[in-house]
Amino acid sequence: MRVFGMIQSLVPELQPQKTKIHLATERGAPFRLDVFASGGFPEWQRYQTQRNFERPFVLSLLKLPERERWLFGGVHMVDGPCERRRSPENDEEYFHYPLNEHEGATELTGRLVAAFRRPGRQSYLNAETWIDQIHLAEVYPKRLSIGDFPGYRSVELTFDELRLLAKQGTDSWRSSLSSVGGVYLISDTESGHLYVGSASGAGGIWQRWSDYAATGHGGNVELRTVINGSGLERARAFRFSILEIADIHTGDADVIARECHWKRALLSRSHGLNGN
Repeated sequence: MRVFGMIQSLVPELQPQKTKIHLATERGAPFRLDVFASGGFPEWQRYQTQRNFERPFVLSLLKLPERERWLFGGVHMVDGPCERRRSPENDEEYFHYPLNEHEGATELTGRLVAAFRRPGRQSYLNAETWIDQIHLAEVYPKRLSIGDFPGYRSVELTFDELRLLAKQGTDSWRSSLSSVGGVYLISDTESGHLYVGSASGAGGIWQRWSDYAATGHGGNVELRTVINGSGLERARAFRFSILEIADIHTGDADVIARECHWKRALLSRSHGLNGN
């Protein structure tokens, strides 16, 4: 079954000659699905280094880790001309497109998986040339999202995933993390530095990590310094994991003692992000 025909049945005005197919990747690698799951894909797609979307519609396909598999990211309408802007970081010029997702196909966004062999390194295709080669592989029962709580030893979250969990208040994660305190680790994948923190009292780790989801730094002086000037974008390099858990009623002194142990063990004071 051809994917374009399925989507066209939901969006009748979608015509091949009016549509650009966007094969979204991370520099040729699979697209970061945590960005999609957290709702960040539409804004990511609006920024282009060239005039790539000079047609009324954009049909978005996100590269999955599996070979020749692409996740449907929605049909987006180009609601007006793009704007030339310059990046405040490196002064490079880029084009900002006023893209908005068409509601008619949202029931398949994040669920439909297409089978398609990418033609070389091209990322922006004229639909009429390729639609007969894009076939249905499967349809997920639910929109792609973060799964249920995997157990304390298996927790490893990107910052985007943490923000999504905090926003959605996913029951299995919230109940599991709010019922325990303990010691956690934040790894900065950009610098390789580590930060060891702890949580105790009401709300446990869930409450503490919700603070990070809101600000990126959670009030920590050292982390605030890292993301100063870049904000939440810089915090996307952070990864969150749990070193050990403690009963929610464990005293602050006992939890802090364990936190100090891990700071020593991981050298996070002398070679990381802990200042004390």
